Amino acid sequence: MTIKENVSEKYRTTLKHEQGIDVLNFVEKSVLLDDNTPFILLDSSSHVSIESLVNLHELVAGTLYSVINIERLNNVKYINKFLEESNKVLSQGGLFIGHLETSHKRKSRILRKYPLPLNRLLYVFDFIIKRVLPKFRLTKKIYFFLTQGKNRVISEMEAYGRLYSCGFELVDSKEINGSLWIVGRKKTHPAYNSEATYGPLIKLKRHGKNNEIFKVYKLRTMYPYSEYLQEYISSKQGLQKGGKFSRDPRVTTAGKFLRKFWLDELPMILNVLKGDIKLLGVRPLSSHYLGLYPEHLKELRAKIKPGLIPPFYADLPETLQEITASEEAYIFSYLRNPLATDVRYFFKAMYNILIKRARSN
Repeated sequence: MTIKENVSEKYRTTLKHEQGIDVLNFVEKSVLLDDNTPFILLDSSSHVSIESLVNLHELVAGTLYSVINIERLNNVKYINKFLEESNKVLSQGGLFIGHLETSHKRKSRILRKYPLPLNRLLYVFDFIIKRVLPKFRLTKKIYFFLTQGKNRVISEMEAYGRLYSCGFELVDSKEINGSLWIVGRKKTHPAYNSEATYGPLIKLKRHGKNNEIFKVYKLRTMYPYSEYLQEYISSKQGLQKGGKFSRDPRVTTAGKFLRKFWLDELPMILNVLKGDIKLLGVRPLSSHYLGLYPEHLKELRAKIKPGLIPPFYADLPETLQEITASEEAYIFSYLRNPLATDVRYFFKAMYNILIKRARSN
């Protein structure tokens, strides 16, 4: 797409008029708005360009340096499809810029707008319609019939996760006038995830025996699309004691409660019954976590089934190095004497859990 002469000034005026000078400055910090840099400005959920009135899917792939969307992502019915199309028309390293009202800001706005107790009642009603109905297959159609996909609730972590799942990496974000503005750089092709769910029961891809990928059943403790943010959170937060991410912002309030009492792992009993895992064994890991392990331990892990109760609870390691050493010791012992090893680790883990109140945060 070739931008017409002097169009950039019109776009700059539109941004300033509709979103304010702070947004214009934020955008121009990342994007050079001139007539020699191919970009497109979108102003509605129908994804129509102000100047050329063309749809994204009609543009030639890899021809734009930036896509700037000034309509809130909350009002885009098919968010991933929109981000995938944006990825397609952008050149490698090109930027997507957009914004949304986060779920946290939405709650604050509702509670601030109305007096007590009306604000609480309205928030409960809003919560049921906008956050409960979309999570269940039977009520999802009711939700889209009532809302037409407009003004949906999106958490900050879900927005970042969708961005990463569609082939972008987050390079900047800033809260301006009640909206979270984000800048994503095209890094790879979209994952085209057709299995993403909002429901309480989720299935996560994990590495099993012989390094085969299987799906573990768990109760949701994180915001949707959080699995795409492991590398991002790892670089920002680092690991805490026990090998988990420190202050993981992907975990919901309800998720913290479920994790505290291991309720989120109860559905994994289905994996035990199916034979995917056994009662005792190394923890089934995602590709990202497994990538942190040394190569020789990856090969050792592939020789046995993972387990519901990991050796972590028997040895109580704190650092990643101690965790890998604990798992290596368990695997060597298990390969020599499977039954005796699992019995010994089981009773030691139960003692630490029930008597010492050991927890994996």
